[in-house]
Formats: sequence, structure tokens, C-alpha cells
Amino acid sequence: MSLISPACRDALQHWLEGLAALGGASANTITAYQGDVTSFLAFMSSHTGGPQGLGALAQISTADMRAWMASERSAGTGSRSLARKLSSVKSFYRWLATREGFEPTAVLAVRAPKFQKKLPRPLAQDAARAVIETVELQSTSDWVAARDVAVVTLLYGCGLRISEALSLTGGDAPLPQVLRIKGKGEKERVVPVIAAARDAVDRYLDLCPHPQMQDAPLFRGQRGGALNPRQIQGVMTRTRAQLGLPASATPHALRHSFATHLLEAGGDLRAIQELLGHASLSTTQAYTAVDTAHLMEVYNRAHPKA
Repeated sequence: MSLISPACRDALQHWLEGLAALGGASANTITAYQGDVTSFLAFMSSHTGGPQGLGALAQISTADMRAWMASERSAGTGSRSLARKLSSVKSFYRWLATREGFEPTAVLAVRAPKFQKKLPRPLAQDAARAVIETVELQSTSDWVAARDVAVVTLLYGCGLRISEALSLTGGDAPLPQVLRIKGKGEKERVVPVIAAARDAVDRYLDLCPHPQMQDAPLFRGQRGGALNPRQIQGVMTRTRAQLGLPASATPHALRHSFATHLLEAGGDLRAIQELLGHASLSTTQAYTAVDTAHLMEVYNRAHPKA
């Protein structure tokens, strides 16, 4: 931060605090914004010959923006990451321009680099079932095996993020037929809980040696503390190795699988958006492309070659 003037540093801090307090941005989002804008401000200070005040930011030109993007490219920043950084900078500039009363067109008019959006990599339905059946074989402790099965069943059966599953507390048990989940940006959504998930959690609770308390984490580590997501990631790594699944078979892939399999079964895209907690329908529409790709694969296998 030494290259950045105190005025710019203070402005950045005020913006981040506003995002956290009023915008409901998650801690991870705030950290990403801070890193993106800090590196941008540091570049501009160096580019213009030293720490500059807020007035200098109002004078940034399209050529300055191109110089920053070229610098990022030469440092190995890919198109996707550069697009994200530019989005962070534009968000900061919109706020700063309103506060300081200048015209931010030179920054806002810069186009983000194009990149190929990665489609979700869901598991086939039989592979998803095999994962749930094989997860319990990765532990010699019955209660740990039951715990891992319960978490994985929630990811696939309810479309939860791993952070959402691990944020459940003793007060949520026994699981009801419907859960209220707080997702990204503290957005709340209602998620139906399938019987298999409720049964898996009940079995884990029957075997868990640690007492369940209202405000304590539902899923516990070996010593009774909150379960670390790395434990579930490790279980998935061992499970996919045993089943011969690709590296894309991660805990998050189970959430993608939940959405894709619902769509294949005729689920409504808007309803799936609500279940996943996506802020934008365009995010959910990625699954349409996955489903189309699957249909074309089946078609190509079945169609006689000319």
C-alpha cells in the first residue's frame, strides 16, 4: 500500500466498509475487491510517477487504462481474472465518482476481455450415487463415515454449497422438510430437504460422540470443533480416486450435479435458480448449456455415421 496515497487508501477503505455494511457482500468478495483495486491503485501511482491524490484518479484516461491492462497481461493475468479485476475497479470508480463529483467515463467505457465461460462439470447420476455410497468407505470410524455421508448427501440432494452445509448448527437438527439457508451476500433462500438427507443426518447424530448444542456446529471434526471443509475435500479426493472419476469431481461438482439432474428431469429453470440461490438467472442458464451438451453427446452416439 506504500505506493498509494493516504487519501486513496482511505477512500478504498470507506468503499469496502460500505459494501460490507450496506451491500451485504461476503468476506471473500470484500477481500477480492480489496486486492483488485489495491493493485490497480498501486499501478496507477507508479504509472503516473508516485502516490497521487483523489484528483489524479479523476484524470485517468483510456490510455492509462490500456496501460494497466497491458501490464496485467504481461504479468500473466488471464482474460477471466482480468475481467474480474476490471469489474472491481469499475465498481469502485462508480462509487468514487458519485462521492467526488467527476465523470468516470474513461474507466467505465473500457471493455472487458472476452473469455470462454467454463461450463459446470456435473457428475452423471450413477456416478453421483456411487460417490455417496463410496464416501463412507474412506474412514475407519463409523461416526466420521456417517458424518461425511451426511454432508455429501446435503451437497447433492439439496444443492448446498459446502460452506452452507457446514454452517448448519445443532439448532437445525433434526433437519426439517424445508431449510432456510443463508448463502452468498447473506441472501436467504428456502431449500426442500429430501428424506435421504434427513436420514443421513439422523444417522450421523446417533453416532456422533460429541454433544449437540443449539448454537454449536452441526458437523464436528474429530476433536469436536467445527468441521473444516478441507476434510470433505480430502474425502472427495480419495473417493474419486477409488471410483476412477476425473479431478473435476469435487464437492462443488455435487451441487452442479443437483442442478443439472433437476433440469434433465424437467425442472423449471427459474425454480432451480431459487433453489441454488443464484442472484442472476444467467448464472443458472449455464446448466441449460450443460444439458444441451449432454443431449448432443447422446445424439452423436446414437446417430448412424454417414
